[in-house]
Amino acid sequence: MAKEDKIKIDTISSGKKWKVSVFDIVNYLVFIILALIIMIPIWKVLVDSLNQVGVYQFKLIPTKFTLDGYKTIIGTKALYRPFINSVITTLAGTLAGLAVSTLGGYVLSQDDLKGRSVIAYFLLFTMIFSGGMIPEYLVMKKLHLVNSMWILVVKHAVNVYNIILMKNFFEGIPKALHDAARIDGCSAMGIFLKIVLPLSKAALASIGLMYAVTVWNDYSTVKIYITDPDQVNFQYKLRNMVMDGDTPTTQYNVSQSTLYNAGIISAILPFMILYPFLQKYFVQGVNIGAVKE
Repeated sequence: MAKEDKIKIDTISSGKKWKVSVFDIVNYLVFIILALIIMIPIWKVLVDSLNQVGVYQFKLIPTKFTLDGYKTIIGTKALYRPFINSVITTLAGTLAGLAVSTLGGYVLSQDDLKGRSVIAYFLLFTMIFSGGMIPEYLVMKKLHLVNSMWILVVKHAVNVYNIILMKNFFEGIPKALHDAARIDGCSAMGIFLKIVLPLSKAALASIGLMYAVTVWNDYSTVKIYITDPDQVNFQYKLRNMVMDGDTPTTQYNVSQSTLYNAGIISAILPFMILYPFLQKYFVQGVNIGAVKE
């Protein structure tokens, strides 16, 4: 970009000068607009969940503030079991997914693995072609996972996309570290546990967050495979509340709209709390395997 095409703004701040180009201004404006587009629906749901009077218009603040919607959600015993199921399956599914992805990616990243290309192509083939719903249902039935919440853990444990991401990330770790560890007498598993994993915090946080969100938000699997009310997850129960009118009886004077929106916020709240703690690693892991030196 030519110098005459730039708008330079010199500002003295703490004794330093900084310059802003046209690209920077446009970039900031675009991202501010995108942030508003994303935040406005969430803000409306949050405000409506705190509004005792159900409204359809957009309100910046609640017309009549109340916490009765959240008190109803917390006080409804029918939601306890689905919520606990979701917590258990999310934790177990995330750990299982990370174990499979890291071990699989580490093995595929080894240059001396015989048939590595064949295995990689076979895994990539499964990303393009699927056996279909009926064969999948028959497999899950043979594994005795129908009507079991553990199907959420098993189904999402193997994710080829995440395995490939981890493979690319591990290939970016200098081979000199592996050679030095072997010289010191470290085994292959020792290298994986003591060298590779400590250097993979960004990748583990990013992929772990993706696994957790996938398992936590999975509604369709529960809808297809589970009919036992004791095995359903929180998302399934929440959907029944919102869409089928299966709302809990409440002792509070709260509208159905307030209750629905309080349920939605309750479903997304765990990750709203968790994400700030993982943001640093998540940002670092955005370019997993994208750049190699």
